[in-house]
Amino acid sequence: MNVTINSERLTAAEYIEFLKNTDLGSQYPKENFTQRIEKLVKNVPISLVARSEQGNIVGVCFGITDFAYWLFITDLGVIRSCTGQRIGSQLIRKAHEIAGGESEIVMYTCVNENAIPFYEKIGMKKSEDIMEFNRMPWTDFTVE
Repeated sequence: MNVTINSERLTAAEYIEFLKNTDLGSQYPKENFTQRIEKLVKNVPISLVARSEQGNIVGVCFGITDFAYWLFITDLGVIRSCTGQRIGSQLIRKAHEIAGGESEIVMYTCVNENAIPFYEKIGMKKSEDIMEFNRMPWTDFTVE
């Protein structure tokens, strides 16, 4: 599939609709979901959208970076009907370029166990140097 990837801000409604067609929506807690998505799409430094030739959203990649040392991929998703077509790897590559390139920028992400093979395939490895501080309530749910 030919896709176009551009830096683009989605509305919360557009992103929520996208999440319904991916497995990415299960990564968010139920608490204050819509309000948090509104903040996310408004403020994330790297916001990439992959669109089909018809203009439909088929993939999204969000990342935070200091543009000097690191990039953290917060969201990477491709609609279920388009997985396996290298859209995710194209989005990751573009985000890494925007942040400063792989020779300058260390890239991190948190993934669920089902996504590990994808990230290993694109050259990422498990890290043992990540720490977490989390005191917020987190009720699992799936965006539908």
